[in-house]
Amino acid sequence: MKIHTDYITLHTEQQREFITITSNVKSAIEKCGIRDGIVLVSVLHSNSAVFVNDDEPGLQTDIETWLQQIAPHRTDYKHATRTESNSSAHLQTLLLGNQVVLALTEGKLELGPWQSIVYAELDGLRPKKIVIKILGE
Repeated sequence: MKIHTDYITLHTEQQREFITITSNVKSAIEKCGIRDGIVLVSVLHSNSAVFVNDDEPGLQTDIETWLQQIAPHRTDYKHATRTESNSSAHLQTLLLGNQVVLALTEGKLELGPWQSIVYAELDGLRPKKIVIKILGE
């Protein structure tokens, strides 16, 4: 079995942002030469997320509304109350997840016709790192 590791570093221009990273993952697959296996995409921060869904602005707006309804920005969270105000971002990461695992078959990601890998920046304006780990033959 071969293992390949690649990294993406994103620095968003907004506090909250959705960025499609499917092409970044496909580039890592092309570089490594692994044709069959699995691909792990994992965010190395607890206030951002990665998920698989449609890359459609209306859906992203709906996701943002949903996140704000369930874990809105508030000042009464207990997380580091003296130094940080990003508790809602940490909670929203729990809703979206910080990693996805995808099948790799004959050198291609197994994604549905409308699916993309989407990075959700929930507390941005600083560099964030994502690891891509590819395992297979």
